[in-house]
Amino acid sequence: MLGATDIGRRVVVRRFVGVRDNRPCYSDVLGYLTAANDTELTIETDRGTVVVPLTEVHLAKTVPARRRGTAREVLALERVAAAAWPPPVLDYLGEWLLRAADGWTNRGNSALPLGDPGRSVPEAIDAVIDWYRGHGLTPAVTTPLPATAAVARELDRRGWTPRPPTLVQTAPLPDPASGVRLSETPDEDWLAVVAGRKGGLPAAARHILSAPRQVRFASVYRDSLVAIARGVVDGDWLGLSLVEVVPSARREGLARLVTRALAGWARDEGATRAYLQVEEHNESAVALYASMGFTTHHRYVTYRPGATGGGA
Repeated sequence: MLGATDIGRRVVVRRFVGVRDNRPCYSDVLGYLTAANDTELTIETDRGTVVVPLTEVHLAKTVPARRRGTAREVLALERVAAAAWPPPVLDYLGEWLLRAADGWTNRGNSALPLGDPGRSVPEAIDAVIDWYRGHGLTPAVTTPLPATAAVARELDRRGWTPRPPTLVQTAPLPDPASGVRLSETPDEDWLAVVAGRKGGLPAAARHILSAPRQVRFASVYRDSLVAIARGVVDGDWLGLSLVEVVPSARREGLARLVTRALAGWARDEGATRAYLQVEEHNESAVALYASMGFTTHHRYVTYRPGATGGGA
Protein backbone atom coordinates (compact mmCIF):
# COMPACT_ATOMS: atom_id res chain seq x y z
CA MET A 1 0.00 0.00 0.00
CA LEU A 2 1.13 3.51 -0.73
CA GLY A 3 1.93 5.86 2.16
CA ALA A 4 3.31 9.25 3.08
CA THR A 5 6.79 8.44 1.80
CA ASP A 6 5.36 7.95 -1.70
CA ILE A 7 4.09 11.53 -1.81
CA GLY A 8 5.40 13.19 -4.96
CA ARG A 9 5.89 9.92 -6.83
CA ARG A 10 4.03 8.76 -9.91
CA VAL A 11 1.67 5.94 -8.99
CA VAL A 12 -1.02 3.69 -10.40
CA VAL A 13 -4.01 2.68 -8.26
CA ARG A 14 -6.43 -0.03 -9.34
CA ARG A 15 -9.78 0.66 -7.70
CA PHE A 16 -12.94 -1.43 -7.41
CA VAL A 17 -15.79 0.26 -9.32
CA GLY A 18 -18.57 -2.32 -9.22
CA VAL A 19 -19.75 -5.74 -10.34
CA ARG A 20 -20.80 -6.84 -13.82
CA ASP A 21 -22.02 -10.33 -14.71
CA ASN A 22 -21.16 -11.39 -11.16
CA ARG A 23 -17.54 -10.35 -11.70
CA PRO A 24 -15.71 -7.44 -10.02
CA CYS A 25 -14.77 -4.51 -12.26
CA TYR A 26 -11.74 -2.28 -11.77
CA SER A 27 -10.46 1.05 -13.08
CA ASP A 28 -6.87 2.36 -13.01
CA VAL A 29 -5.92 5.83 -11.76
CA LEU A 30 -2.52 7.05 -12.98
CA GLY A 31 -0.85 10.21 -11.71
CA TYR A 32 1.18 11.70 -8.88
CA LEU A 33 0.36 10.94 -5.26
CA THR A 34 -0.24 14.23 -3.44
CA ALA A 35 -1.70 13.00 -0.13
CA ALA A 36 -2.10 9.75 1.78
CA ASN A 37 -3.80 9.10 5.10
CA ASP A 38 -5.60 6.29 6.94
CA THR A 39 -8.73 6.54 4.78
CA GLU A 40 -7.85 7.70 1.25
CA LEU A 41 -5.25 8.43 -1.41
CA THR A 42 -5.23 11.69 -3.39
CA ILE A 43 -3.81 11.51 -6.90
CA GLU A 44 -3.21 14.35 -9.34
CA THR A 45 -3.95 13.05 -12.85
CA ASP A 46 -3.86 14.68 -16.27
CA ARG A 47 -7.63 15.16 -15.95
CA GLY A 48 -7.62 16.56 -12.42
CA THR A 49 -7.53 15.43 -8.80
CA VAL A 50 -8.90 11.99 -7.91
CA VAL A 51 -9.53 10.87 -4.32
CA VAL A 52 -9.66 7.09 -3.85
CA PRO A 53 -10.99 5.67 -0.55
CA LEU A 54 -8.75 2.89 0.74
CA THR A 55 -11.80 0.62 0.86
CA GLU A 56 -11.85 0.73 -2.96
CA VAL A 57 -8.13 0.07 -3.50
CA HIS A 58 -7.36 -3.30 -5.05
CA LEU A 59 -3.74 -2.61 -5.98
CA ALA A 60 -1.51 0.44 -5.58
CA LYS A 61 2.12 0.91 -6.54
CA THR A 62 4.64 3.45 -7.77
CA VAL A 63 5.56 3.52 -11.46
CA PRO A 64 8.42 5.17 -13.38
CA ALA A 65 7.97 8.91 -13.75
CA ARG A 66 7.90 10.68 -17.05
CA ARG A 67 11.21 12.17 -18.13
CA ARG A 68 13.02 13.42 -15.05
CA GLY A 69 16.54 14.24 -14.04
CA THR A 70 18.95 11.36 -13.50
CA ALA A 71 20.39 10.94 -10.02
CA ARG A 72 23.56 12.71 -11.14
CA GLU A 73 21.58 15.58 -12.69
CA VAL A 74 19.41 15.89 -9.59
CA LEU A 75 22.37 16.18 -7.23
CA ALA A 76 24.21 18.57 -9.57
CA LEU A 77 21.25 20.96 -9.66
CA GLU A 78 20.75 20.63 -5.89
CA ARG A 79 24.35 21.75 -5.37
CA VAL A 80 23.71 24.84 -7.48
CA ALA A 81 20.47 25.58 -5.62
CA ALA A 82 22.14 25.12 -2.23
CA ALA A 83 24.87 27.61 -3.17
CA ALA A 84 22.17 30.14 -4.07
CA TRP A 85 20.62 29.88 -0.58
CA PRO A 86 23.72 29.93 1.65
CA PRO A 87 23.15 29.68 5.42
CA PRO A 88 25.43 31.51 7.85
CA VAL A 89 26.32 28.18 9.46
CA LEU A 90 27.45 25.43 7.07
CA ASP A 91 29.16 22.18 7.95
CA TYR A 92 29.87 18.94 6.14
CA LEU A 93 29.22 15.29 6.87
CA GLY A 94 31.14 13.68 4.04
CA GLU A 95 29.28 15.00 1.00
CA TRP A 96 26.17 15.91 3.02
CA LEU A 97 25.54 19.57 3.84
CA LEU A 98 24.52 20.56 7.37
CA ARG A 99 22.83 23.98 7.29
CA ALA A 100 21.63 26.31 10.06
CA ALA A 101 20.07 29.77 9.71
CA ASP A 102 18.26 30.61 12.95
CA GLY A 103 15.31 28.49 11.80
CA TRP A 104 14.60 30.69 8.75
CA THR A 105 13.26 28.42 5.97
CA ASN A 106 13.58 24.67 5.61
CA ARG A 107 16.27 25.04 2.97
CA GLY A 108 18.45 26.98 5.38
CA ASN A 109 17.94 24.61 8.31
CA SER A 110 18.07 21.07 7.01
CA ALA A 111 20.69 18.52 6.08
CA LEU A 112 21.05 17.95 2.35
CA PRO A 113 22.38 14.53 1.27
CA LEU A 114 24.47 15.13 -1.84
CA GLY A 115 26.48 11.92 -1.98
CA ASP A 116 28.45 9.73 0.40
CA PRO A 117 28.32 10.79 4.08
CA GLY A 118 31.36 8.64 4.87
CA ARG A 119 29.32 6.22 6.97
CA SER A 120 26.14 4.20 6.76
CA VAL A 121 22.86 6.05 6.22
CA PRO A 122 21.56 5.23 9.75
CA GLU A 123 24.83 6.45 11.28
CA ALA A 124 24.69 9.59 9.14
CA ILE A 125 21.17 10.40 10.32
CA ASP A 126 22.26 9.88 13.93
CA ALA A 127 25.06 12.40 13.30
CA VAL A 128 22.56 14.84 11.75
CA ILE A 129 20.39 14.60 14.86
CA ASP A 130 23.34 15.34 17.13
CA TRP A 131 24.47 18.28 14.98
CA TYR A 132 21.09 20.02 14.89
CA ARG A 133 20.42 19.47 18.57
CA GLY A 134 23.85 20.94 19.25
CA HIS A 135 22.72 24.08 17.36
CA GLY A 136 19.41 24.27 19.20
CA LEU A 137 17.37 23.28 16.15
CA THR A 138 14.96 20.49 15.33
CA PRO A 139 16.72 17.95 13.11
CA ALA A 140 15.57 18.01 9.47
CA VAL A 141 16.70 16.27 6.30
CA THR A 142 15.78 17.35 2.76
CA THR A 143 15.70 14.42 0.35
CA PRO A 144 15.94 15.16 -3.41
CA LEU A 145 14.12 12.31 -5.12
CA PRO A 146 14.76 9.83 -6.57
CA ALA A 147 18.48 10.38 -5.94
CA THR A 148 18.24 10.02 -2.15
CA ALA A 149 15.45 7.46 -1.90
CA ALA A 150 17.52 5.31 0.50
CA VAL A 151 17.73 8.24 2.94
CA ALA A 152 13.97 8.82 2.65
CA ARG A 153 13.30 5.16 3.39
CA GLU A 154 15.43 5.27 6.53
CA LEU A 155 13.67 8.42 7.75
CA ASP A 156 10.31 6.75 7.13
CA ARG A 157 11.46 3.69 9.05
CA ARG A 158 12.25 5.96 12.00
CA GLY A 159 8.80 7.51 11.86
CA TRP A 160 9.89 10.97 10.67
CA THR A 161 7.15 13.11 9.12
CA PRO A 162 7.45 14.35 5.52
CA ARG A 163 6.38 17.84 4.46
CA PRO A 164 4.43 18.17 1.22
CA PRO A 165 6.73 17.79 -1.80
CA THR A 166 8.51 20.72 -3.39
CA LEU A 167 9.00 20.76 -7.16
CA VAL A 168 12.34 21.79 -8.59
CA GLN A 169 11.51 23.11 -12.05
CA THR A 170 13.65 24.25 -14.96
CA ALA A 171 13.17 26.15 -18.22
CA PRO A 172 15.19 27.95 -20.89
CA LEU A 173 15.67 31.59 -20.04
CA PRO A 174 12.65 33.65 -21.14
CA ASP A 175 13.00 36.77 -23.26
CA PRO A 176 14.23 39.79 -21.29
CA ALA A 177 12.05 42.72 -20.23
CA SER A 178 12.59 46.33 -19.20
CA GLY A 179 10.92 48.60 -16.69
CA VAL A 180 12.17 46.70 -13.63
CA ARG A 181 14.68 47.99 -11.12
CA LEU A 182 17.58 45.57 -10.54
CA SER A 183 19.91 46.15 -7.60
CA GLU A 184 22.80 44.32 -5.99
CA THR A 185 21.32 44.72 -2.50
CA PRO A 186 17.69 44.67 -1.34
CA ASP A 187 16.22 47.89 0.02
CA GLU A 188 14.00 48.02 3.11
CA ASP A 189 10.80 47.96 1.07
CA TRP A 190 11.95 44.78 -0.68
CA LEU A 191 12.87 43.15 2.62
CA ALA A 192 9.50 44.13 4.11
CA VAL A 193 7.68 42.17 1.40
CA VAL A 194 9.79 39.10 2.16
CA ALA A 195 9.25 39.50 5.89
CA GLY A 196 5.52 39.59 5.32
CA ARG A 197 5.69 36.36 3.35
CA LYS A 198 8.19 34.49 5.51
CA GLY A 199 7.24 35.80 8.96
CA GLY A 200 10.19 38.00 9.88
CA LEU A 201 13.79 38.44 8.86
CA PRO A 202 16.48 37.38 11.33
CA ALA A 203 20.10 38.26 10.64
CA ALA A 204 20.54 34.82 9.09
CA ALA A 205 17.89 35.66 6.49
CA ARG A 206 19.77 38.74 5.33
CA HIS A 207 22.90 36.60 5.01
CA ILE A 208 21.09 34.00 2.88
CA LEU A 209 19.63 36.64 0.61
CA SER A 210 22.78 38.67 -0.03
CA ALA A 211 25.75 36.28 0.31
CA PRO A 212 25.92 34.84 -3.24
CA ARG A 213 28.48 36.57 -5.45
CA GLN A 214 26.20 37.11 -8.46
CA VAL A 215 22.81 38.13 -7.06
CA ARG A 216 20.21 40.69 -8.15
CA PHE A 217 17.02 41.92 -6.52
CA ALA A 218 14.19 42.89 -8.87
CA SER A 219 11.59 45.51 -7.90
CA VAL A 220 8.58 47.06 -9.60
CA TYR A 221 7.29 50.30 -8.11
CA ARG A 222 4.10 52.18 -8.78
CA ASP A 223 3.06 54.43 -5.91
CA SER A 224 4.74 51.75 -3.77
CA LEU A 225 6.54 48.45 -4.25
CA VAL A 226 4.20 45.97 -5.97
CA ALA A 227 6.43 43.09 -7.17
CA ILE A 228 9.78 41.56 -6.28
CA ALA A 229 12.01 38.63 -7.19
CA ARG A 230 15.54 37.46 -6.48
CA GLY A 231 17.97 35.96 -8.97
CA VAL A 232 21.33 34.22 -8.52
CA VAL A 233 23.60 33.25 -11.43
CA ASP A 234 25.85 30.21 -11.09
CA GLY A 235 27.43 29.09 -14.36
CA ASP A 236 24.68 28.17 -16.82
CA TRP A 237 21.93 28.58 -14.25
CA LEU A 238 19.73 31.44 -13.08
CA GLY A 239 18.16 30.55 -9.74
CA LEU A 240 14.84 32.32 -9.18
CA SER A 241 13.33 32.76 -5.74
CA LEU A 242 10.95 34.98 -3.78
CA VAL A 243 8.83 35.91 -6.79
CA GLU A 244 6.11 37.87 -5.05
CA VAL A 245 3.37 40.28 -6.16
CA VAL A 246 1.30 42.24 -3.65
CA PRO A 247 -2.38 41.16 -3.67
CA SER A 248 -3.69 44.42 -5.16
CA ALA A 249 -1.44 44.05 -8.23
CA ARG A 250 -1.84 40.36 -9.04
CA ARG A 251 -3.01 39.02 -12.42
CA GLU A 252 -1.29 41.87 -14.25
CA GLY A 253 1.75 39.96 -15.51
CA LEU A 254 4.16 41.38 -12.93
CA ALA A 255 5.55 37.96 -11.92
CA ARG A 256 6.48 37.38 -15.55
CA LEU A 257 7.93 40.87 -15.79
CA VAL A 258 10.36 40.52 -12.88
CA THR A 259 11.32 37.03 -14.02
CA ARG A 260 12.10 38.24 -17.54
CA ALA A 261 14.09 41.21 -16.20
CA LEU A 262 16.28 38.85 -14.17
CA ALA A 263 16.59 36.61 -17.24
CA GLY A 264 18.02 39.50 -19.24
CA TRP A 265 20.65 40.14 -16.60
CA ALA A 266 21.43 36.43 -16.30
CA ARG A 267 21.85 36.03 -20.04
CA ASP A 268 24.41 38.84 -20.01
CA GLU A 269 26.25 36.89 -17.29
CA GLY A 270 26.37 33.72 -19.42
CA ALA A 271 23.38 31.77 -18.07
CA THR A 272 21.17 29.79 -20.44
CA ARG A 273 18.61 28.11 -18.18
CA ALA A 274 16.59 28.94 -15.08
CA TYR A 275 15.42 26.89 -12.12
CA LEU A 276 13.07 27.53 -9.22
CA GLN A 277 11.51 25.66 -6.32
CA VAL A 278 7.76 25.69 -5.70
CA GLU A 279 5.64 23.71 -3.28
CA GLU A 280 3.54 21.24 -5.23
CA HIS A 281 0.31 22.16 -3.46
CA ASN A 282 0.71 25.83 -4.49
CA GLU A 283 -1.48 25.30 -7.54
CA SER A 284 -1.60 28.91 -8.70
CA ALA A 285 2.19 29.24 -8.69
CA VAL A 286 2.67 25.87 -10.40
CA ALA A 287 0.23 26.94 -13.12
CA LEU A 288 1.99 30.28 -13.56
CA TYR A 289 5.41 28.67 -13.94
CA ALA A 290 4.03 26.05 -16.33
CA SER A 291 2.74 28.88 -18.54
CA MET A 292 6.29 30.28 -18.54
CA GLY A 293 7.74 26.99 -19.79
CA PHE A 294 8.92 25.47 -16.51
CA THR A 295 8.74 21.70 -16.14
CA THR A 296 9.54 19.52 -13.15
CA HIS A 297 13.13 18.31 -13.04
CA HIS A 298 12.71 16.47 -9.72
CA ARG A 299 11.02 16.71 -6.34
CA TYR A 300 12.31 16.98 -2.83
CA VAL A 301 10.70 16.23 0.51
CA THR A 302 11.90 17.56 3.87
CA TYR A 303 11.52 15.27 6.88
CA ARG A 304 11.36 16.13 10.55
CA PRO A 305 10.99 13.77 13.52
CA GLY A 306 7.29 13.86 14.32
CA ALA A 307 6.53 17.41 13.05
CA THR A 308 5.78 18.93 9.67
CA GLY A 309 7.73 22.16 10.24
CA GLY A 310 7.10 25.26 8.13
CA GLY A 311 8.55 27.51 5.47
CA ALA A 312 10.00 26.43 2.16
